[in-house]
This record gives sequence, structure tokens and C-alpha cells, in this order.
Amino acid sequence: MIPNEPVDLDRLTTEARNPRSGQLDGLDTLEIVHLINSEDATIAGAVAKEADHIARAIDTIAERLSRGGRLVYTGAGTSGRLGVLDAVECPPTFNSDPEQVIGLIAGGKDALLCAVEGAEDSPEQAMEDLKEIRLGAKDVVVGIAASGRTPYVLGALDYAREVGAATIGLACNADSELQHHAGLNIIPVVGPEVLTGSTRMKAGTATKMVLNMLTTGAMVRMGKTYGNLMVDVQATNEKLVERSIRIVQAITGASRAQALDALQRCDGEVKLAVIVQQLGIAPEKARSRLQQAGGHLGAALGDGQQT
Repeated sequence: MIPNEPVDLDRLTTEARNPRSGQLDGLDTLEIVHLINSEDATIAGAVAKEADHIARAIDTIAERLSRGGRLVYTGAGTSGRLGVLDAVECPPTFNSDPEQVIGLIAGGKDALLCAVEGAEDSPEQAMEDLKEIRLGAKDVVVGIAASGRTPYVLGALDYAREVGAATIGLACNADSELQHHAGLNIIPVVGPEVLTGSTRMKAGTATKMVLNMLTTGAMVRMGKTYGNLMVDVQATNEKLVERSIRIVQAITGASRAQALDALQRCDGEVKLAVIVQQLGIAPEKARSRLQQAGGHLGAALGDGQQT
């Protein structure tokens, strides 16, 4: 689809030509690998510069989720797919409700596997998608757009503000239009891509890093971990069942047989199994103790460790 008017991409660093890869097609394979790797090595630094904004976003998300709200990612193309990916990983990792973290992509589910022509250019569709999930004032919307100008994302942020939801923008271009549509912005500027305009590369990697921080940080703040152990893991396959056993053993010092017995008595819930094994109480009392501690295992055990 050819636009009637030219789209101004000249000022976007994600669309600029990278002088270090100007001879990309003349490099041998190993040189291509080294070049991409050296460019990728700069991404963590760009994300680190946004640490304060990321931390504020985590606190906002945790506060909204704790009050029964939802985290909603919106994006198009690679940005949308990364949001969906992060959302669908939350239930098995943190045993969260599948509706607690939602990923919306311009063009719907079909756009996960192939491009949907013109989908990203409709702010109206974003509004309809958010209406369909009944976005409300308790929710928080993260609009993801590497360019910072995607109409679908801008429309989503505008509608979110209208209904009173918290809004967070994530882009990879400084002074982008997106920054005027969100209450808080995270802008890791990763510079021109090795392959000009291919934001699935450095911009995509930076986006994935930030999204990892947002959900992991929020879930930690909500008591979904104990130390660095995922004590709310949902044991949906053999690997995760084994991980659950190992977690109970690591925290309580129990034997494998004892850990497995505790998990079976607690229907596979790791937190309850830990409390049952560590304190020698019944699962019902363990559940009550955990609820009184707001879901924080450390507080329930009385050891002062909150996460």
C-alpha cells in the first residue's frame, strides 16, 4: 500500500543507515557475525540509561496488578509479537491469570505469523481492540513502537488515557511522537540497524530486554518469587514439575521424597508446599498464613525475606 503523502522517516535513527555496515554485502560470513555481535553489544548500555524510567514503570504495573488491574501490551509487527510473547510467558512462569497480562497486536492473531497489510496504520482499530477487552481505569497499557510513530499504538495510548488507565510508551527513537501520548516513556536509543530499518534486530532486542524487566520486576514486587526462585511456577510439563521439586528442596532442605510429598499434598503449589514442609502445618493453615502475608512467601515463613 503506497501512502498518498510521503512518510517522514528521515529523523528516525532506527531508519538511518549505519556507517559501520555500509559494506555489509561485501563481508564474509564470519565478518557479518562479528559486525552484528559488536552492534548488539551496545544494546545493554542503551537500556541501562532508561533504568529510572523502567523502575517507575515496574512500580506502576505492580501497583495496578495488585489492585486487580491488568497489563496490556499493544504493538504492531515485531513490537506486537514481542508483547504477545512476554504476555503468554507469564502464566507458566508466575502462575498468573492468563487475563492478567494481555498482548494485543495490530491485525489480530493472523499478524503473529504473517504481515497484515495496513493494520498498524489504524488508531481506530486499536480503540476497538481495547474496547473488546473492556479496558478500564485500573489497567495499564504499554504501547510498543520501535519507531515511536505507529498509529495503532498511538491510538491505543490515547484511548487508554481517555478511560483513565496508566500509559507507558516504549520506543527506540528520541523525541518521538509516542512520547506525547504516554504518561511515562522508556526510550532506549540503540541507533541505526545493521540492516537499515530492520527493527527486529537491535530495537527488537532492546524491546525484549525491557519487557523482561517490566513483568519480572512487577511479579517480584508482588511476591511471585523467593530470592531468585520462581515459587509461583505453574508445573505444566515434566521440566517444570522437576523444577518445583528442586525449589522446595532448595528452600527447606527436604529430601526429594519429602518435597514431592509436600507438593502432592498441596496440589502442586510450590509456596504452600514450602510452608507445609518448613513449618510442619497442614495445607489449609499454610494457605491462610500465605494469604495473611499478601502472597509473599518470606513473610509467611516469618524469615523477613519478602521476595
